Amino acid sequence: MATQQPTTQTVAINNAADISVISIYFLVVIGVGLWSMRRTNRGTVGGYFLAGRNMVWWPVGASLFASNIGSGHFIGLAGTGAASGLAVAGFEWNALFVVLLLGWVFVPVYLTAGVITMPQYLKKRFGGSRIRFYLTILSLFLYIFTKISVDMFSGAVFIQQALGWNIYMSVIALLVITMIYTVTGGLAALMYTDTVQTFVIIAGAFVLTGYGFNEIGGYSGLFEKYMNAIPSMHTSLEPHLYNISEACYKPRPDAFNMFRDPLTGDLPWPALLIGLTLVSCWYWCSDQVIVQRCLAGKNVTHVKAGCILCGYLKFLPMFLMVMPGMISRILYKDEIACVVPSECKRICGTEVGCSNIAYPKLVVTIMPNGLRGLMLAVMLAALMSSLASIFNSSSTIFTIDVWTRFRPQAGDRELLIVGRVWILFLVAVSIAWIPVVQAAQGGQLFDYMQSVASYLAPPIAAVFLLALFVKRVNEPGAFWGLAGGLLIGMIRMIPEFIFGTGSCLFPSACPAIICGVHYLYFAIILFLCSCVLVLGVSYCTPPIDEKHLHRLVFSLRYSKEERIDLDTGEDDDRRKEGVRQPDAMENGSLEHKMEVHDPAAEEKHSLARRCLDWFCGLNSAASELEPKASEEELAEASKKLTDIGENPFWSTVVNVNAIIMMSFAIFLWAYFA
Repeated sequence: MATQQPTTQTVAINNAADISVISIYFLVVIGVGLWSMRRTNRGTVGGYFLAGRNMVWWPVGASLFASNIGSGHFIGLAGTGAASGLAVAGFEWNALFVVLLLGWVFVPVYLTAGVITMPQYLKKRFGGSRIRFYLTILSLFLYIFTKISVDMFSGAVFIQQALGWNIYMSVIALLVITMIYTVTGGLAALMYTDTVQTFVIIAGAFVLTGYGFNEIGGYSGLFEKYMNAIPSMHTSLEPHLYNISEACYKPRPDAFNMFRDPLTGDLPWPALLIGLTLVSCWYWCSDQVIVQRCLAGKNVTHVKAGCILCGYLKFLPMFLMVMPGMISRILYKDEIACVVPSECKRICGTEVGCSNIAYPKLVVTIMPNGLRGLMLAVMLAALMSSLASIFNSSSTIFTIDVWTRFRPQAGDRELLIVGRVWILFLVAVSIAWIPVVQAAQGGQLFDYMQSVASYLAPPIAAVFLLALFVKRVNEPGAFWGLAGGLLIGMIRMIPEFIFGTGSCLFPSACPAIICGVHYLYFAIILFLCSCVLVLGVSYCTPPIDEKHLHRLVFSLRYSKEERIDLDTGEDDDRRKEGVRQPDAMENGSLEHKMEVHDPAAEEKHSLARRCLDWFCGLNSAASELEPKASEEELAEASKKLTDIGENPFWSTVVNVNAIIMMSFAIFLWAYFA
């Protein structure tokens, strides 16, 4: 068994082997990022935000996985696994089915709609601007204060355990590196580097898992020893202050079961199957970070194959993250499973528990030199991939859905500059948010991530699902469904933040009528209430004529009829004013040059200006000196970008793979039930 080390001491990576591995990793990532810049025209809106819609299946699938698996998954899944067992892996295996829903149902409609962002789809589907603006602001809020904060917190936990570096300088360095290849390369650079980082993440996690199982005597040792991983400190420290229940320090009796009691379980099985699926529909099928990778796919078959690859990779977190967390509790039970607040504060800096240090503790103590550097590279890969994805997608939303609202005459150059400046703003906000994240509750990080989504996401999922499948749903119904759902969600979320979620020793003072319902059960209630609001208001107000719905709903995705967009009136007004049309750019002319190139004018620019243009790729399109495309060429390009036709043979191949993947997932669910 590995020798235990005091958690308060950090292991600085200062040997040649670890430094070499980390250096090689950064060189490879930077090299792939530079190479990928040559693969697409990053000087156009389509090239920067959608990688020219020319990505094949393997970078699509790898990027979906890497964008989803951030450092928060390593810390959160391992920590919850250490605290309560295998059931948290249900979050990952549930995604296997929902990601197929993305590829087979949602993406074909998004493609035929010809959109870049999810708020843009809702504007086309319902008309008006208030839904689009509402969803844009809510999405940006979620990105800044939940996704970035979780990744920054989990990255901070690992760095503190493994490096001993100043936390602020370390995080700033990571953000700056991530920002550089996000700003310079656009989505193509992200998707190719995500592919490299997926291999790094999987390879490193496999190595650590192998070392961990070796320490406890193999797979059978996990089942034998986990139930005996009981900390000793609960009987020897401060007995006069705390009446500690056995449930607070003993492993759960159902630790090795995926399906747990529907009333008393920490993850009740109906909530896991139904409530989680509803939340997952928001994340996998309507969240910009995920959908944007699929919209960059070469065609629908490549998108579906990418979703299948992502689904196969989602089998792995159970064995590469959850089980290593349980192994860490076996090896270091007095630290990972600490229960006395003062002792937990000494060990990991928070009084509510130290399960979140399970994964970095395992890395620091059992990995040899060189491999420890590999695992740091794994965590850096996970952190940078997820942050870069958030930066790029939020940049897309802000540029297309916010900036063009206030600056409809903005040209391609302005939009590209704004998108990159927004990333700089996110970096600044992320750095300023670090103290808040460090002060946040350090209990069950993964539960925190999922609970926040459960309070805010179900109304969005309801609107997108009904928008695709129910033609009768209209703009008033969708808007009031979103607004009412947000109000109901805030009624639950605000008291929980005020009173806190509590701990085993100190339960929350939040009234049971508000906080007593499990957050995934609450997600079901919130989804149903939102659906009632959407349908109720829609059926009480005039319907949308079908001429506005061609290729915007699932039943009309193959329609050849001309669609009259509900926002056509706005566009006509802008055309009369001689204003550039963002929607025209977004649909058929993604690669179209919007500005006339003047070599003489470019020579007049200062050296600093020319260097900045090269860094951002702003002169790459202009330098080609290509003539403007004709209306016929633009129409042909638009048709190609929105085509959802498939080769029958390859369509059958991906369909068979989807069935195989779902069958294997059902087998694993049943095996660990």
